[in-house]
Amino acid sequence: MSRHPTTKWAQRSDKVYITIELPDAKDVKLTLEPEGRFYFSATSGTANIRYELDLELFDRVIVDESKAAVGLRTICYLVKKAEKKWWSRLLKQAGKPPVYLKVDWDKWIDEDDEKENKFGGMDFDDMDFSKLDVGGADDEPDDDDDLADTADRDGEDADMEEAKAEGGKVEPAQAASTNEAVDKA
Repeated sequence: MSRHPTTKWAQRSDKVYITIELPDAKDVKLTLEPEGRFYFSATSGTANIRYELDLELFDRVIVDESKAAVGLRTICYLVKKAEKKWWSRLLKQAGKPPVYLKVDWDKWIDEDDEKENKFGGMDFDDMDFSKLDVGGADDEPDDDDDLADTADRDGEDADMEEAKAEGGKVEPAQAASTNEAVDKA
């Protein structure tokens, strides 16, 4: 008997994202039919447990323009819709969806927000921003940051020397109040 892997989905007006969460999947078989039938099977784990999905999607799809990517932890399928319209649900069958089928809130946008998500006519839906090496506020300071601080101080010293050479007056900074208390004691 086979099991059903956790499956997430999200959509745009012209495509559906289907992400199957199955680490170390082997013997992956994906089948997509124009009528909207989506079939997946694979084995996983040391015991080679069999996993399967057989979904009847809400509407017709374009098989030739759909893409699949098998990763180490997930299998991602980008399904191109035959008609550019929003589906009210993923499956043709009405009612409560199966327990293993969930909305992918990381990729989900509302129908009204789709037009607003286009940045100057450029579509960034397929871009993987995790591959970009951009620092954030939570990044730890590197040794390079310390070197930059030292360079800044060295630059200030050089500025002072340059000002003196040009005949300018450079006055030392006033002592901090804690140092004044120490000097008086």
